[in-house]
Amino acid sequence: MITFVLGGSGSGKSEFAERLALDAGGKTIYLAASGASDAEMGSRIAIHKSRRPTSWDTWEGGAETLPDAARRLAGGYDLLLIDSLTAYVSALFVSSPASEGDDETAWAGSAKKILNGVSEIFTGFAETVRDAPKRLIVVSDETGCGVVPAYLMGRRFRDLQGRANQTAAALSDEAVLVAAGIPLWLKTGNSPRARDSGVTARDIS
Repeated sequence: MITFVLGGSGSGKSEFAERLALDAGGKTIYLAASGASDAEMGSRIAIHKSRRPTSWDTWEGGAETLPDAARRLAGGYDLLLIDSLTAYVSALFVSSPASEGDDETAWAGSAKKILNGVSEIFTGFAETVRDAPKRLIVVSDETGCGVVPAYLMGRRFRDLQGRANQTAAALSDEAVLVAAGIPLWLKTGNSPRARDSGVTARDIS
């Protein structure tokens, strides 16, 4: 089972994902997709850490190693929680020289490589566990609902993150949008979760 949790900044998406993980139980590992780049990020990370149960393990590594970690760790845990896909995409985006250049062909190649990495996170996990009762929960930001960025890098990142979210949702069994702390289930498969939240995919299509 793969669950994709999407939401804007301050929407409560991470807290919701953590509740899903707690409700699922089992041996859990939290995969942090980025480290503290400044004091503000360090403060945010500290808040996230304070909410996690002491029984959870934590993996912290470079963004480029996240797909491999998801595949490698899947066998030893009942549940993997990745927070967040946005941090993964952002880290690879800023490290790509093509992200701010005028060469559209070079940028298209870089974007494709990043999206392939996103796909690998999900497919690698699924292939590793196959029919085993394992679970992956991935958190990501909805970045496309605000003002169009005035600069090229901002527009490229916004569009890239949107494509990454589409890839993630397509490869997940469940997808949920969290707004103001309320889950709106977009994709449920055979799950009864939409009935539990009072919102179905048809209601919000």
